[in-house]
Amino acid sequence: MEVKTSLLDNMIGVGDMVLLEPLSEDSFLENLKKRFDHNEIYTYIGSVVISMNPYRSLPIYSPEKVEEYRNRNFYELSPHIYALADEAYRSLRDQDKDQCILITGESGAGKTEASKLVMSYVAAVCGKGQEVNKVKEQLLQSNPVLEAFGNAKTVRNDNSSRFGKYMDIEFDFKGDPLGGVISNYLLEKSRVVKQPRGERNFHIFYQLLSGASDDTLKKLKLYRDFSKYNYLSLDSAVVNGLDDATSFRTVKNAMQIVGFMEDEIRSVLELVAAVLKLGNIEFKPESRCNDTDESRVRDKNDLKEMCELLGIEQTVLERAFSYRTVEAKLEKVSTTLNVAQAYYARDALAKNLYSRLFSWLVTRINESIKAQTKSRHKVMGVLDIYGFEIFEDNSFEQFIINYCNEKLQQIFIELTLREEQEEYIREGIEWTNIEYFNNAVICDLIENNQNGIMAMLDEECLRPGTVTDETFLDKLNTVCAEHQHFESRLSKNSKFLNDHSLPHSCFRIQHYAGKVLYCVEGFVDKNNDLLYRDLSQAMFKANHSLIKELFPEGNPSKVNLKRPPTAGYQFKSSVGTLMKNLQTKNPNYIRCIKPNDKKAAHIFTPSLVCHQVRYLGLMENVRVRRAGYAFRQPYGPCLERYKMLCKRTWPHWRGPAREGVEVLMADLQVPTEEFSYGRSKIFIRNPRTLFFLEERRRQCLQDLATLIQKIYRGWKCRTHFLLMKKSQVVVAAWYRRYAQQKKYQRIKSATTVVQSYARGWQARKLLRELKHQKRCEEAVTTIAAYWHGTQARTELRRLKQEVRNKHAVTVIWAYWQGTQARRELRRLKEEARNKHAVSVIWAGWQGTKARRELRKLKEEARRKHAVAVIWACWQGLKVRREYRKFFRANAGKKIYNFTIQRIMQKYFLGVKRGLPCMSPVDKNWPARPYRFLDAAHAQLRSIFHLWRCKKYRSQFSEERKAVYQEKLEASELFKDKKSLYPSSVSQPFKGDYLEISKNPKYQKLSNCVEEKVLLADVVNKINRANGKGTSRILLLTKKNVVLADQKTGQVKASVALPDLISVSVSTQNDGFFALKLKEGSASAVKGDFLLSSEHLIETITKLHHIGSTASDDGEQLDINISDEFLVQFKQDKVCVKFIQAATKNGNSASCKRKNNRLLEVSVPAATA
Repeated sequence: MEVKTSLLDNMIGVGDMVLLEPLSEDSFLENLKKRFDHNEIYTYIGSVVISMNPYRSLPIYSPEKVEEYRNRNFYELSPHIYALADEAYRSLRDQDKDQCILITGESGAGKTEASKLVMSYVAAVCGKGQEVNKVKEQLLQSNPVLEAFGNAKTVRNDNSSRFGKYMDIEFDFKGDPLGGVISNYLLEKSRVVKQPRGERNFHIFYQLLSGASDDTLKKLKLYRDFSKYNYLSLDSAVVNGLDDATSFRTVKNAMQIVGFMEDEIRSVLELVAAVLKLGNIEFKPESRCNDTDESRVRDKNDLKEMCELLGIEQTVLERAFSYRTVEAKLEKVSTTLNVAQAYYARDALAKNLYSRLFSWLVTRINESIKAQTKSRHKVMGVLDIYGFEIFEDNSFEQFIINYCNEKLQQIFIELTLREEQEEYIREGIEWTNIEYFNNAVICDLIENNQNGIMAMLDEECLRPGTVTDETFLDKLNTVCAEHQHFESRLSKNSKFLNDHSLPHSCFRIQHYAGKVLYCVEGFVDKNNDLLYRDLSQAMFKANHSLIKELFPEGNPSKVNLKRPPTAGYQFKSSVGTLMKNLQTKNPNYIRCIKPNDKKAAHIFTPSLVCHQVRYLGLMENVRVRRAGYAFRQPYGPCLERYKMLCKRTWPHWRGPAREGVEVLMADLQVPTEEFSYGRSKIFIRNPRTLFFLEERRRQCLQDLATLIQKIYRGWKCRTHFLLMKKSQVVVAAWYRRYAQQKKYQRIKSATTVVQSYARGWQARKLLRELKHQKRCEEAVTTIAAYWHGTQARTELRRLKQEVRNKHAVTVIWAYWQGTQARRELRRLKEEARNKHAVSVIWAGWQGTKARRELRKLKEEARRKHAVAVIWACWQGLKVRREYRKFFRANAGKKIYNFTIQRIMQKYFLGVKRGLPCMSPVDKNWPARPYRFLDAAHAQLRSIFHLWRCKKYRSQFSEERKAVYQEKLEASELFKDKKSLYPSSVSQPFKGDYLEISKNPKYQKLSNCVEEKVLLADVVNKINRANGKGTSRILLLTKKNVVLADQKTGQVKASVALPDLISVSVSTQNDGFFALKLKEGSASAVKGDFLLSSEHLIETITKLHHIGSTASDDGEQLDINISDEFLVQFKQDKVCVKFIQAATKNGNSASCKRKNNRLLEVSVPAATA
């Protein structure tokens, strides 16, 4: 059973200040302190939430807390910021009412954290889904970016917002976020050039120097040492609890999530670095001939580095710091700047550069997070703006901040009273007018178009002649002297003449929160906020794309001599727009209070809290709420809470809830003037009546608790007795069952033993009979076996004797035949010996004759050989004598030439025998035999290769030559640059894949194209809105690229090749390519084309080849190969980014829109 708690249960102090008794400033502060000491930092004033900054983490923001407050009544649980956020979200979702949450308080009170808690709660309770989560993530991640560039460390707060922020979060009909719009108000840009003691510049400067990599700092020409930059204060450069390096990485990640491109992030960091460099530029005076001083840059190194970062010519910017050009309608006057004016111009440029960069960041974030659908949206606005400020020295910034708070107080009173009145009318309760202080007179003093302070300040800034802060104060003394809320030392009201607390250069305004003394010094300059036109034009000349966008007034072709609006006028207009916006929404208020100035936990400073309570108007808010009825509650919850006080309504009331409440109040005898009945709620006038009901309820609950305890104890004892009785029966039953089981087991065991003995006796008897039968059978078998054996052996002996007799006859016959053979052999041998002796004698005689003849012939040959040898020696001696004269001079050279000739002849013959085949791709070649033949060997190889290539080319037709020329051109464009190229090498370039001239389906389209079609293929045209493709026919001729509808053949677009400036493709294995058109051409009206083709290599190669010949100046078509490139769609530039990831289509690439500025193409990883 769910136990519901209430605002009034276990209350520490009073959870709702409307119920505080007695109501006074002291009791108000005492109640806040009591709750703060018990970690109850939230308190209500009706529907307004008071938030005390605890300066520490509390365990009250967990996911469990979010679920606890989800879809609960506002007063159902203890006060919490989640209750207000849930009430606003449910009203927006269920009742279709636009909401706004106004968060106010002074610096350090926790406004920024409160806005984060509201946004995180809404993000946690709204719908889920991929797109919804992406929107929520972008909305939440916009905070770190804006905090880095718009927050700074002050003496009151380590993370103080130095700008006002209003965010409209847009929801669909289901309550899911669709996007948002952020508006910023009055960035404190003077902090860029000067910070009070103990404070820092904006966080981003310190985060960049601490967290950027060494390579990034080198590119930005920066150093990590804070002391090298004049715009950075050193006494508070390091803040306890802030890790600038980690914060920098968080900011970069948040910018990527929001949708910033890498080049945009780099451009932003370059501008931040340029501001730091700008602060280091110093000037020195230089006297001129006419006794006037002229400023000159002292050290040009920082100026040079800044110009390199922004792409500005150094001489242009240096002149802008030394001269000022004043333009009239017919003439220009150039004047020199002295050192003070040069420093003013430098600081003005730094402030304008940073403030415009901040405004650009807000605009860029809005582009990413804005809702894409154009249907009506539900809106929840969150306003985080500076609270009322009263310092020792109050200047122009405090003046317009307090003016904004006056307007917020005015709308707060109006909307609160209107809400009260509407509820009374809705419930049928009589409305009585409530007396309250109307601060419209103060707002009129400031914003009146004729006599208002801001109007007079603008008039003073725009009038000719000498304008100073003193002349502005004199004008105020003249016009506003008799106003009851304006005071000055020179006022016509004589009561201030002797008021020495009011200096001569100051004026005082009686605000709703108290009197504030303003020093007029700097009012005119800060309101003018002038930036010399020379500096604007110098910035516009920069090559940096973002700088041109920030300084559009520097465009020489759009010179506007009209004076720009003042800072006060701009702020007044933006506040007016904000007020109109807030009045169209249902307001919800969070009032933030800072408990102490030490930023420490557990410290409550009553004087400081009292001061904030006064200028936030909280006491007046309580009085307005209590002027009518202090407490109201629907009849159902009221009856449910107090029904135990009446016997007729307890425990159940069967009728309508209102009748039950009427019976209850009548039974309790509550005076009728203390309450009223509305249509759906009961209204209680005095808190004492509510406390009376609560006290009676507490007593009744005690009696009910006693009764419940009595009934419970009786039920518990009765239940225990019945359980014991039931247990006894169960135990007895189990015992009887156990005894019978044991008896049964004994009988069963005895029966089993008797049966086993009987079965054993029968088995043994049967065994004996079987054994006797087996022995008889074995005896018969043995006798028969012995008889058969005797018979077999007798027959065997008979057969053996018969075999022996036959063998004896065979042996005798064999011996007789052998004797006969040996006798014949001896006779034959004797006859052979006689014949051999005759042959030997005849051979010996013939040998003797032969040897005698041989000796004779040898002697004759020796004599002839001796004569030949002697003659040869004589002839050789003669030749050698004649040759010695010629040999000493030419023999070596001839021998060498002869040797080389033989080697070359042998080498050429070897080459001839080892020549490779006639294929040009065959790289084989015979090895060279000698090292000195290297050059000739290489030359011969080259000549042979060129010769066989020529022979191979001579076989080509003109058409085949053109195909190979295109293949060669494709290799030069894409080899080792695009992963798709290797797979296209083996595919022939067909060109006309659709057979456009033969296919009757495309006859109409063929007639529309006059030139010869060089390429006809089906491509996909990518839609920027959703990343999906539409089938188109792409035709390429010598002069045009034509896109036509695939079904109807109707021409959708025709681009002249001279208008095509470049083609962009990725390095991945995909078919996407972008045709970039020349700006201003007729073909570029709808922007560039993003296409996808299955024959990408052939298409781009033909485009490159034909585009080079079609160009008027002969320039080749530029082919850009990169995984990230920009495509111009009408007026917007969209980045197309290629990543490797798994796709739903398998092996084909898919395109998906990530945000307004990014299309992401997922390409599957290449398989090995």
